[in-house]
Parts: sequence; C-alpha cells; structure tokens
Amino acid sequence: MIYWELFSTFFKIGAFTFGGGYAMLPLIQSEVINHGWISNSALLDFIAVSESTPGPFAINIATYLGFTLGGGFGAVSATLGVVLPSFLIILLVARFFAKFSENKIVKGVMSGLRPAVTGLVLTAVLSVGKTVLFKNGFSKSLFYEPEFYISLGIFILSAILIFKKAHPIFVILLSAFLGILFGSFFL
Repeated sequence: MIYWELFSTFFKIGAFTFGGGYAMLPLIQSEVINHGWISNSALLDFIAVSESTPGPFAINIATYLGFTLGGGFGAVSATLGVVLPSFLIILLVARFFAKFSENKIVKGVMSGLRPAVTGLVLTAVLSVGKTVLFKNGFSKSLFYEPEFYISLGIFILSAILIFKKAHPIFVILLSAFLGILFGSFFL
C-alpha cells in the first residue's frame, strides 16, 4: 500500500538524517529514485518547488511527493513520516539534554555530528548542481546549450547576492523571474 510505503520511507529519512532538509537530500534522492517513484530530473523540480514555497524544506518535499504519489492521504502519510522522528527525538532530548549537556560523550557526539552534517549538505549541493549544470554529462556540446549558461548565470548572480547579504526571498523571486524570462526566450 502506497500510504504505508510513503510513511515508512519518510520516517526512515526523518529518523536517520541530522541537520535539516538539505542534509536529507542525499537520502531523499536515494529513496525516491530506488522506489521508482520519480526520476532524478523530476526530483530536481520537486526540490525547486519545495524550496520556493513557505515552510520547512523537508516537510514541503515530503508533502509534495506524497500528494503526487497518493493524493491527500499520501501527503499526510509522507508528512507525518518525516516529522514524527524529529518530534519524538526532540521530546526525548528536551527531557534529558539539560542534565547531560556537559557530559563528555554528549559533547563528543555533538562535535562529531557538525562536520557530518556539513558533508551531507555539501553532497546535496554538488548532487543538485551536477543535475542542473551537467544533466547530460560533461561534454563539449554542453557549451553550446543555452540552458547551461542560463543556469550558470543565475547561480553566479544568486551567489553574489547572497554574499552581499541580499534577502533570500528576493534571491528566490529574482531567480524564478530570470528562469521564466530566459526560459521563454531560449528553451
């Protein structure tokens, strides 16, 4: 039954990923593609929509995928699956963290998780970047495709704006506008 599959898959994603939505991307990508639910390029579209809508990324993508695969009940199943582990863990941590926050083992765990989360986020960035910029692989023909230059230009502009402390909403809206504008002329 699709509802149980959605719930259990997103429960596993929620339970075994630390660091938020972007750290979940490698596991989400692996799970949804292994299940044959969507293609890699469709996942990229799901990521773009989930990132562009208000709310936490992980919840958005779980809800969006769940709705696409199983309608309203699918959305609820996937969303509960991804949220429930964090909710239960936070309840447990809140109960005991104050007592154990100075414990050497707890400090060690926390200092070990930080670089792991950074690595997971970087892996997600590289994976998504590869799909966006090199979707047909890297070859000489890549440099003749307007899509490559449009994506690269929007990426560079977004990076510059973020480093100049532009508001993320502005960057998202500008990127969407530029994608629509250039996409309608060149794609």
